[in-house]
Amino acid sequence: MKEIIHDYLEEFYGKYGSYIPLTENDVLEKLKQVLNTDVSDRKSFILTEVMKYQATLAVVPMGNFKVTYNKHTLTLEDLSTLDGQNWLNDQVINMYGELIMDAVPHKVHFFNSFFYRQLATKGYEGVKRWTKKVDLFSKNLLLVPIHLQIHWSLITVDIPNQNIQLYDSQGIHIKFLLENIGKYILTEAKERNKPVFQKGWKTIQSKTIPQQKNDSDCGVFVLQYCKCLALGQPFQFSQEDMPKVRKRIYKELCECRLFD
Repeated sequence: MKEIIHDYLEEFYGKYGSYIPLTENDVLEKLKQVLNTDVSDRKSFILTEVMKYQATLAVVPMGNFKVTYNKHTLTLEDLSTLDGQNWLNDQVINMYGELIMDAVPHKVHFFNSFFYRQLATKGYEGVKRWTKKVDLFSKNLLLVPIHLQIHWSLITVDIPNQNIQLYDSQGIHIKFLLENIGKYILTEAKERNKPVFQKGWKTIQSKTIPQQKNDSDCGVFVLQYCKCLALGQPFQFSQEDMPKVRKRIYKELCECRLFD
């Protein structure tokens, strides 16, 4: 059994660059699969062996570990923002958004996290070319992650129903975010000669949504909101789920695909 554990941990480390996304179930499921028997009665021994082997392998960090997807590149430093209670960085947010778009092609557009900063500082002209090759009004949903100093929020634009909605995991109502995105959409509709979308927009503050109970998980909540909204899934998660959500996102990024 030791050899199976060691081989699996070495393979895992090579695949993910660290043990950050490793869970107890990963190891137990692997052993069950290989041995074709339930090993839960030996859980204590297995976990002790895992910790011992992790300590020997992790002394040589994979500093050159990278994940590339389309135009995105994540280093181990980027992925490590998913560890513990670290704050997620732009690179993680943006590559995950790319995975979301590719999971539902032609239906969702995810704006790069730098989009709103550019819009806020330079106005419509500063971001006009960002959608040069994209017809926003042919989409069902637009996702706009917004980073204000030390907090991530999400603005969504429901194109068919003409709703602009704010999702904030601390319940903060940031009216000017909704207003700025509303102005952007109206200007984009005018520039694209889409008269039907030049009026009739409504702004909404989402209130009954999962909320964070710490100061570090706002980015994780934003990505989870995005995934559920894009895939049409209910918000069945809470603060208590964040450690496992972080591990799942890490693995999804490394495998360049969303898990069910």
